[in-house]
Amino acid sequence: MKNMTFKVLNNCRNNGRIKQRCYSKSLYELEYCQQDGGFSLVELILVVLMIGILGAIAAPGWLGFVNRQRVNKANDAVLSALQQAHREAIRTKRNYSVSFKTDSNIPKIAVHSSSDSPLWQTLGGDLGIKEGQIALLTNLTDENETDDDGNLDLDYDYLDTPQTITFDYMGSLPNAKFGAEEEETPGLKIAVVIPRSGTSASANDMKRCVIVKTLLGSMITAKDDQCN
Repeated sequence: MKNMTFKVLNNCRNNGRIKQRCYSKSLYELEYCQQDGGFSLVELILVVLMIGILGAIAAPGWLGFVNRQRVNKANDAVLSALQQAHREAIRTKRNYSVSFKTDSNIPKIAVHSSSDSPLWQTLGGDLGIKEGQIALLTNLTDENETDDDGNLDLDYDYLDTPQTITFDYMGSLPNAKFGAEEEETPGLKIAVVIPRSGTSASANDMKRCVIVKTLLGSMITAKDDQCN
C-alpha cells in the first residue's frame, strides 16, 4: 500500500514537472512569436513614406525618358516617309509627295503620288503612340516653300491646312524655297513635339525634326532649338 501511494505521488510530481516545462516552453514560443510578428505600424508608415519620396524623385526623370522615346519614334516615322517618297519618285519617274496635316489635334501623314489624293494615316499610330501624345509642326508656307526667316510655326492648329513636300522624277524638289541665305538656309522643317496645355508650343519645348536642306533632297535630323 505504501509503495502504491509512493508511486502515485511520484507520478504526480513527474506530471507536474512536465506541465511546468510545457508551460515554460509555451511562454517562450509566445514571446518569440510576439518578437517576430512583422512590421510595426510606425515601420509601415516609414516604408510607405520612403516609397512615396522615391517615386516623386524618379517620376520626372521617367516621364522625360518616355517623352524622348515618343518624339524620337515619331521623328523616325517622318524621316522614313520623306525617304520613301524620294525613292518612289526616282523609281516610278513620277512626282511623289509627303503631305502633313492636323485633324482634331491628331497629326496625320500621307505618302502619295502627286496625281493622287492623300491617304491619311495617324503619325506614329503603328508605333504605339496615342492621340494627344505628340504634335506636328512645320515651317512650310506652301508646297516646297518656307518664308525668308524659315522659323517653325509653333501653333498647334497651323497644319489644319495641309502642307506638302514634293519630289520630282529625279528626286529633287521643284521650285523649292529654303529661306533667306545668311550663314546657311533654314531648309524645310517638319518637327514633332510633346504638346502642352494651350494653343501653341514653346521654343524651349523638347523637339525632334527632319530638315530638307537642298534641291537634291538631302535631309538631316535635328533636335530642340536646332528645329526652331
